[in-house]
Formats: sequence, C-alpha cells, structure tokens
Amino acid sequence: MSGYDRRLVEHLLPAVWDVEAAYGIRNPTAPDADMPKGSIDKKSAGILFAHLADIRRGWATAPLSLAERQALLLRYGADVHDDEAGVLQGVTARAARYRCERGVGKIAAHLNGDIYVDGYATLEGEASS
Repeated sequence: MSGYDRRLVEHLLPAVWDVEAAYGIRNPTAPDADMPKGSIDKKSAGILFAHLADIRRGWATAPLSLAERQALLLRYGADVHDDEAGVLQGVTARAARYRCERGVGKIAAHLNGDIYVDGYATLEGEASS
C-alpha cells in the first residue's frame, strides 16, 4: 500500500460520509481516459478501493479530538467553509481551519503507522490533543 499524505487524505475524506462520492474519485494509478489501453499493473489495480476502506478505518480509529472530528465532518462531509464552521463551533475561522489541518495530519499519520507531531500552538484556549 502506498503512503498517505495530506493531499490524498483530503481527497478521500468525503467518501467517509457519502458512499456515492467514490464515483467521483479518480484512481490515481489509472491512465487518462484519452490514453490507449495497455497492460494493467495488477499490484496497484485495486488501490482505490483499498484507499476507500483505509480512509473509513482511519476516520474510525485515528486519535482525533471531538473538535477535530466536528471540523472534519463540517468541511469534508457537509462542505461547510471555515467561516461558517467556526461560527458553528464557536471559534474563529482560523481555529476551524487548524482543527481540520490537525485532523487530516492525524489521520495520515495514523494510516502510515506514524505518530502525529502537532506543529501548531494551542489556539484560543483549546487543550492540545
């Protein structure tokens, strides 16, 4: 399995809440639609479905705080932007954005078997998690 980075986790997160979102997610190993069909690398042919299973497992098992879960749900599950998410969570848009960034980082680290190292100072009285 390939390593998970922030970009890939952000790309896959909507599929946690919307099973139909998988139809809009492109397999990163698939050739462009206008390219001629050739041989398939069988080792990576089913990687999209493995990624979808992993992101759901990561959401369920990563050590996320309640605030991070709420922020991720608002952003990637309900497509709510930072300003509105901040209002709904009672924090600034910046704090809502950082909660998402930390949550994505924690999921990526968890899926890679790494320990997440928080690069942000505690925001607006939040206890660090």
